[in-house]
Amino acid sequence: MAQYDQLPVFKKGYDLLLAVYESTGRFGREFKYTLGESLKKESLALIVCIYKANSVFNKAPEIGEAREHLEIIRLYIRISKDLKQISLKRMIFLNEFIESISKQLTGWEKAVNQHNAGVAPVKAGASVYHQSNSPPRQ
Repeated sequence: MAQYDQLPVFKKGYDLLLAVYESTGRFGREFKYTLGESLKKESLALIVCIYKANSVFNKAPEIGEAREHLEIIRLYIRISKDLKQISLKRMIFLNEFIESISKQLTGWEKAVNQHNAGVAPVKAGASVYHQSNSPPRQ
């Protein structure tokens, strides 16, 4: 098992967390302690879920929870942009992190589900015939 801080998904999540803290520091007073704090809490919860998913045997629930936190972060970022607390450019910057993390969590979830089902994951570009013991049909 890899250490959580070496996982690419953790690294991207951590970068998102730092970017969120940097962004919320610029929020107006009216939004800093409401929307800004909620955004920070969700970002921290995402990191904790990734850590927990790496630490437990049954990873699926933690990965699912991480995906929920990620979608809430996406929503809060959109609200922040609509309330003019972040620029469109900043929203795009943050959403690039979110997309990368989302793809990684989805891949991790698929691999866990295949492992739990007892199916060996098929590598991209690998022939299906190499996964079974039967010879290819002629």
